[in-house]
Amino acid sequence: MAQSQQKSKRKVSGGRYHSARSKKKHELAGFPTNTRLSAQTKIKAARVRGGNVKQSVNSTNQINVADKKGKTTKTEILNVIENPANPHLVRRNIITKGAIVETKLGKVKVTSRPGQEGSINGVLV
Repeated sequence: MAQSQQKSKRKVSGGRYHSARSKKKHELAGFPTNTRLSAQTKIKAARVRGGNVKQSVNSTNQINVADKKGKTTKTEILNVIENPANPHLVRRNIITKGAIVETKLGKVKVTSRPGQEGSINGVLV
C-alpha cells in the first residue's frame, strides 16, 4: 500500500475524521531506504516531481572522505559505530546522515543523505 503524507485519519480521542476527498498524487510519500553496509553497491533511481531523477543508495561499503585540508579520498567503510538518529540503526548497520562510521582512515561523520543522493560523503572526526 502507498505511503501518504496526509494528516492522520484518527483524532487524539480515537475517533475518526471523515475525508471529503480521496488521496492525491502529490501527497504520496516514499518508504525509507535504510542504506545498509554491504560489499555489493546497489543504487536505485526514481523519477520525482519535475521529471528529475533521485538516486538512493540501497547498500554500499564505499565513502568519499574529506580531510581537514579539503582533500577527498574514496575509502571503505568497516563498521557503523554511532547513529544519533536512532541507536537501533547501529545494530543493523544502517547508514544515515550524521552517522559515525569506522573507515581505514579513521572515524568519519556522514554529511550526505544516502537515501536522497547517489553517494555517501563524510568528513573525518
